[in-house]
Amino acid sequence: MLDFTIEQVVTDRFSMEYIHFGTGKTPMVVLPGLGVKSVIESAPAVVSHYRKFKSDFSVYVPERRSEIPPHYDNTQMAKDTAQALKALGLHHVCLFGVSQGGMIAMLVTSAFPELVSCLSLCSTAMTMNDERFRVIRNWIRLAEHKDKEGLFLSFGKNIYPAPFFEQNRQAFIEISKTVTDKELNRFVQLAKAIEGSDASSVIGNIRCPVQLSFDENDTVLGKDPASEMRAHFSTLPQFEERRFNGYGHALYDTCPDFLDWLYRFFMRMKAS
Repeated sequence: MLDFTIEQVVTDRFSMEYIHFGTGKTPMVVLPGLGVKSVIESAPAVVSHYRKFKSDFSVYVPERRSEIPPHYDNTQMAKDTAQALKALGLHHVCLFGVSQGGMIAMLVTSAFPELVSCLSLCSTAMTMNDERFRVIRNWIRLAEHKDKEGLFLSFGKNIYPAPFFEQNRQAFIEISKTVTDKELNRFVQLAKAIEGSDASSVIGNIRCPVQLSFDENDTVLGKDPASEMRAHFSTLPQFEERRFNGYGHALYDTCPDFLDWLYRFFMRMKAS
């Protein structure tokens, strides 16, 4: 049985829903990547996926804020995420960020180091230049044209390995039929927030232990998006990196032993 709750944190500026599960004392926060559907809708699957952590950690998986302001970027998302963590009374968390969530996680850690004890980043980039934004720009175009099926097929094709995508092509089509115009509009706002994201001026503020992982054939961000981050993090006293091959941008979902690797890192850090 999966024990979890869906809760809401309310600040003076916004509200934010989150999934909460686990009985451990150490707080762990998972910042998911860009998605068309809310992570809250997938709560049972999310909890099942991270069930390895439930006995040793108190796990929080926040959605982006409920109401997205007209001009919103990753820096503001990071400030909102930090404010939500503070409102929940969390500090010294084990922070795991994937894709856009990784970009936000870097900005949170650099600006609010007291909130983060260790940081794991997967399938993300320090800077989003024009070439790296190419695939996401196409997703925005599809969403703006209300091409739900095209959006989900492009999403699946670029995020997952080819065999997985072909095996689940029809499932992507079926899910696309459930998407509302409101969800598409929200997706466009969140996707546009990624363009021009740049943590290069603040990444040097990150001094906590860092774990970095990426797939060598990431078709969303391009080959070796970790190169810039590696230059900074390799000077840290505690830094580890793992390169994957064949699991795609969503390697955190597709690689069988990825969560074992993440779990060992967080367990070592909380014991130190």
